[in-house]
Amino acid sequence: MGTADTGPGGERAFSAIRLNKRPPKKRSVGVTEIRGPYYSPMGKRYLQDVLETMGPYVDALKFAGGSFCLYSRRALTELIDLCHQYEVQVSTGGFIEHVLTQGEEATSRYIDECKSVGFDILEVSAGFLSIATDDWLRLVERVQKVGLKAKPEVGIQFGAGGATRAEELTAEGTKDSDWLVQTARRFLSAGAYMVMIESEGITESVQRWRTDVPAKIINGLGLEKVMFEAADPEVFAWYVKNWGPEVNLFVDHSQIVQLECLRSGLWGTKSLWGRVVSFKG
Repeated sequence: MGTADTGPGGERAFSAIRLNKRPPKKRSVGVTEIRGPYYSPMGKRYLQDVLETMGPYVDALKFAGGSFCLYSRRALTELIDLCHQYEVQVSTGGFIEHVLTQGEEATSRYIDECKSVGFDILEVSAGFLSIATDDWLRLVERVQKVGLKAKPEVGIQFGAGGATRAEELTAEGTKDSDWLVQTARRFLSAGAYMVMIESEGITESVQRWRTDVPAKIINGLGLEKVMFEAADPEVFAWYVKNWGPEVNLFVDHSQIVQLECLRSGLWGTKSLWGRVVSFKG
């Protein structure tokens, strides 16, 4: 629903102003996933406003913190159906790690219900858990078996999630970045839709950014199959600056306009002003 030359309601306003060309939906690079309800409530009227104005630039909406459990089934399916009207996929977020603590039967019921209410993507995260990679792979297979897209979330930080203070996470320690790349490669070989890269330990809750880690991930896996959590303007600007407008990013829904201005080359910080370009031949 829209490219660089069209807006949500047809021809883009100020169409004589050149923007970087963006792939149309369903794109595999330059993908933007936005956070849905968590830090603020979101009903269908609020979401309608977001998608009516910025829908062409949104590829997926992710619920956070299991927030969908607070909705009535009708309200939840209304939000999911509205996303689908705008060609926006809907993700569960990483709530499965909470469900896993309730046992295998509860986990299987959870996966089945995610499918029945209309989710497209089930994020398979384990930031707070210690789980064997083979078990993690079995979860990916189980998710795919019901027709959902499995999206494992991996990172280098032990105990990631829940806005834990940097000092506490430092005490937990980190994993080796080579382990992350190798594990992500196994998920992708098993058919995972995409791999989400957890920001904690890299650009969030750290005293110094680990800029070497995204570089190693992209060198090892490419841009197309990884998405970086970047729900901070400084962070997503850094990703665009270093890897261009086609890097896949997860941001808060309040940041979609700012991010798209960067991707399109329309606006930017001092270090990005006029420097984000694309060449499609």
